[in-house]
Amino acid sequence: MSKTSIDRQPHLSGSVEVLTARFPASDKVEAIEFELQGGTCTVLTGPSGIGKTTLLRQIADLDMHGGEVFLGSVSQAQIPAPAWRRNVMYLASETGWWAPQVRDHFAVTDEVLAMMQKFGMKPEKLDMLPGQLSSGERQRMALIRALSYSPKFLLLDEPTSALDHESVLKVEEVLTETKRAGCGMLIVSHDAAQVERLADAHIVMRARS
Repeated sequence: MSKTSIDRQPHLSGSVEVLTARFPASDKVEAIEFELQGGTCTVLTGPSGIGKTTLLRQIADLDMHGGEVFLGSVSQAQIPAPAWRRNVMYLASETGWWAPQVRDHFAVTDEVLAMMQKFGMKPEKLDMLPGQLSSGERQRMALIRALSYSPKFLLLDEPTSALDHESVLKVEEVLTETKRAGCGMLIVSHDAAQVERLADAHIVMRARS
């Protein structure tokens, strides 16, 4: 079904408290259905290659799918893709960078600088080329970039996979603060300790027998 051209943003004003996703079984994966409440964190786990990244991309309206996804009572099909993605934002484990300097990718506000400080990153990193950052630095800057847009829901694909333990804990602290501020999060993680620290709910993708 093609997207309608109607601007649905008025339906999304204020607090959208729940994201609902329903996906039928496929040849490989059992059916999956869940509700993600605002201000909560759900962790998604499952065997490598089962389709966790694909599921996040489908929920973010980046890949076509045969499921149903809703923000409140409004379906994904009723909302233009750019508006949906501002509210339901996907963050890959290694994100793309398209401008010369890191600072060219988002507005550098006091909140951005404060997050960089929490992550142990100096402001000078903003003036560097993305390729000059380490993989862990790019991962943290990509998270800062996503948070700077204040999405209602964040879909995070292994957001700390390139980080040392100390940096992981700093990122988790910011994610916990973000959750308390009302953002709902769906996180793919293979770290059992991280699941224990962050998860309010846990979904396991299972292969179809």
